[in-house]
Amino acid sequence: MISSGDAGIYGMAGLILELVTKQKLGVEVKLIAGVTASTAAASLLGAPLMHDFCHISLSDLLTPWPVIEQRVIAAAQADFVICFYNPRSRGRAEHLARAFDLMRTYTAASTPVGVVKAAGRKKQEKWLTTFGEMDFENVDMTSLVIVGNKTTYCQDGLMITPRGYVL
Repeated sequence: MISSGDAGIYGMAGLILELVTKQKLGVEVKLIAGVTASTAAASLLGAPLMHDFCHISLSDLLTPWPVIEQRVIAAAQADFVICFYNPRSRGRAEHLARAFDLMRTYTAASTPVGVVKAAGRKKQEKWLTTFGEMDFENVDMTSLVIVGNKTTYCQDGLMITPRGYVL
């Protein structure tokens, strides 16, 4: 079984391991690490994941929307850099905007946001904006949205989250 990105991060590894273990199939499964969308996108944007961060999928196909809302609020309250997977689709066009609305109390309008669309593919795009200026229209299911934390900044076209070292 081959997954895009990393099979263990929103990929098929969990499903395969569940099937093999629950059905006691006795099949050897070997997982090979891949490059997940968040690290691929981060490398194109600069270094936004240098401190604590989390992944949140905005797809409510397998997770109820109220659970996703709780996770978004908790991550924003905790000041995590947040990587949003599955940010918008035809059936979920408003989920990213709703997530931003939930975060608004805890996230400054000036907080950097990076978007990478089709990371590593021929039609790859990337752009930097701010939380307050975010335009959701160009974001789709091939996009990864990274919202910085209180220390994240942009300099020379790069999104940077300091680790905390004193320079």
